[in-house]
Amino acid sequence: MFMVSVKLKKKRLLIAAAVVMVGVMAVAGAGQALNTDAVVTASDSAAMPERPARVRDNDQRLAYIASFGWEVEPEPVEIMEIVIPSEFDSLYEEYNAMQMELGYDLSRHAGRRGKRFTYVVTNYPGQDQDVRLNLLVRDNRVIGGDVYSTGGEGFMHSLALPG
Repeated sequence: MFMVSVKLKKKRLLIAAAVVMVGVMAVAGAGQALNTDAVVTASDSAAMPERPARVRDNDQRLAYIASFGWEVEPEPVEIMEIVIPSEFDSLYEEYNAMQMELGYDLSRHAGRRGKRFTYVVTNYPGQDQDVRLNLLVRDNRVIGGDVYSTGGEGFMHSLALPG
């Protein structure tokens, strides 16, 4: 058995504690700075412009949507709590493949809760009504989304603006 005894004076102990606290605060501050307003880019940055990683409120969600070129009515027509399935069936696999085109991967959120914000699209090319945009959000981060038509023959595609 090995034993070490150290005798510290109160002044040195306070200085050491202050140095440790400053170091901890610096590391925590750097981590928060990297996390808070980080920017997400796809592997092909030309295909996907920079977007905020966090969308804490409706204004930030609207800015995120606008970064794709979409214009929507300012308030969502529906906000719904969702649960990403723990296991994907073939339909959800197809939906996730569509998400992965823009760098989202819902399998990373399997079994977790989030919210779906649905907006009315006002600038869909060649169509002036019945188009909606879903934004999937978990922990104030966009994890996916889609654009779809509620009328006519219907369609659904990723958040990317067609053409």
